[in-house]
Amino acid sequence: MNTREDKLQAFGRLLDIMEDLRAKCPWDMKQTLETLRPLTIEETYELGDAILDNDLEEVRKELGDIMLHMVFYAKIGSEKNAFDIADVLNGICEKLISRHPHIYGDVNVADEEEVKTNWEKLKLKEGKKSVLEGVPRSLPAMIKATRIQEKARGIGFDWEETNQVWEKVDEELNELKAEIAAGNQEKTEEEFGDFLFSIINLSRFLKVDPESALERTNKKFIKRFQYLEAQASKSGKSLGDMTLAEMDVFWNEAKKL
Repeated sequence: MNTREDKLQAFGRLLDIMEDLRAKCPWDMKQTLETLRPLTIEETYELGDAILDNDLEEVRKELGDIMLHMVFYAKIGSEKNAFDIADVLNGICEKLISRHPHIYGDVNVADEEEVKTNWEKLKLKEGKKSVLEGVPRSLPAMIKATRIQEKARGIGFDWEETNQVWEKVDEELNELKAEIAAGNQEKTEEEFGDFLFSIINLSRFLKVDPESALERTNKKFIKRFQYLEAQASKSGKSLGDMTLAEMDVFWNEAKKL
C-alpha cells in the first residue's frame, strides 16, 4: 500500500485539480452546493451498490467520486469565505477526539454498546436538544427508522430481550389485520407503518441491516424475473399471455440457479 507521504501527495493533487476545474471548466465553474447535492446522493447510492456486490475495485472508484464531491463542497465554501478543506478536516478531527474520551481521555468503556451510549450523551452535552436531531429528514424511511431506533437505544430507550420484540411484532400484525378487516384505509396505512417499524426493531436485535437485506432481496428478485423474461422469450411467448403456472416453471428454474 501507499506510504503516508504518497497519500498526502495524492490528496494535494486532487486539491490542485479542483482549483483548475473551478477556474477553467465551464461545467465545474457553474456548480453550487445545491446543484451538487443530488449528484452526491446518486454517488452515495452507487457506492452502496458496489459494497453490496462486494466489488472492491468499484468501491475504490466510487470512493474517488465521493472524495471529489467533498473537495468540491469545501472549495465552494472557501469561495464564500465560510470554510475551506482544512476547516472541514480539523472540525471532524476535533469532533472525533471529543466523542472518544475512552481513547483521548480517562473514560473507561466495556464494549461497543457503551461507546454508542457515551456518544449520544456527549452530543446532548454539546447543545443538542434531542438525540434524534442527528437523523437527516431526507433519509429514506427505512434507514431513518433504523437510525431513530439506534439513537433511542443509545440513551437506554429500547427493549431488553428479543422475545419482547417478537411480541410487539405479533401485536402490530394483529392490529394491522383488524384494520384491514374493518376496511379502514387510513388506519390500515398507519398500522402497516407500525408493523414495519416493529420489524425494523426486530432486525436490530437479530443484527441484520434491514436496508441491505431488502436490497439483496430486490437484486435476487430482479435476477430471477429477468431469467423468467429471457426464458419466455426463447419459448416465443409473452409473459402477459402466460399463465401463472407456466411462469412458475421458469421461476423455479431461476431459484435453482
